[in-house]
Amino acid sequence: MREIGVSKIKKYDTIIFDLDGTLLNTLEDITDGVNYALGLYGYPKRSIEEIRRFVGNGVAKLIALAVPGGADDPFYEECLEANKKYYAENMNNKTAPYRGIINLLQRLKEDNYKLAVVSNKMDKAVKGLVEEFFGEYVQVAIGETDNVSRKPAPDTVLKAIEELRSSRDKTVYVGDSEVDVKTAKNSGVKCVGVTWGYRDRDVLEKEGADFIIDEPMELIKVIDSM
Repeated sequence: MREIGVSKIKKYDTIIFDLDGTLLNTLEDITDGVNYALGLYGYPKRSIEEIRRFVGNGVAKLIALAVPGGADDPFYEECLEANKKYYAENMNNKTAPYRGIINLLQRLKEDNYKLAVVSNKMDKAVKGLVEEFFGEYVQVAIGETDNVSRKPAPDTVLKAIEELRSSRDKTVYVGDSEVDVKTAKNSGVKCVGVTWGYRDRDVLEKEGADFIIDEPMELIKVIDSM
């Protein structure tokens, strides 16, 4: 990851992105990992649309929703660990950036924005995927760990702001789900919702996203208009 640079003076100079459904389309690899774990214990597979609804609150919640008996299922913990192991080894089989994301990040880098990613995905996976796809653009990547509360708690966002040596009044948060909108509000930062991810526009509108965009490069216009 590149060194943190000095941004030119602007009202907002820091952008924090969600990862899954915002920068990367990870849904197929996530679905494959869940179904691998379910198959080990004879449970029925979940469709990609079911997994789309389940993601956003961390892997423990994902597996709790996918296992028929939920977190009380006798094989819940085993499924969770099997999924973690499989996904760690197969998280980049089908995953790719959404169309237009690389162009957006290139433009933001040229304009000296400070960039971070925060996610409820496991921290090791977040750092690995960000380094693989966005290492030359993103300066800070933070995922789920035992000592930091996951989104929608503000902890990861505030940690990213601190590591970027920025402030909340200069930060914009970008994400695709209701969890992201709540996270931005809890963190006291502006929120831009994106419609190309895992939730529909009406979800973002209902949660009260400050702005909603349909294409990555629209983010530039939104920030310039703030």
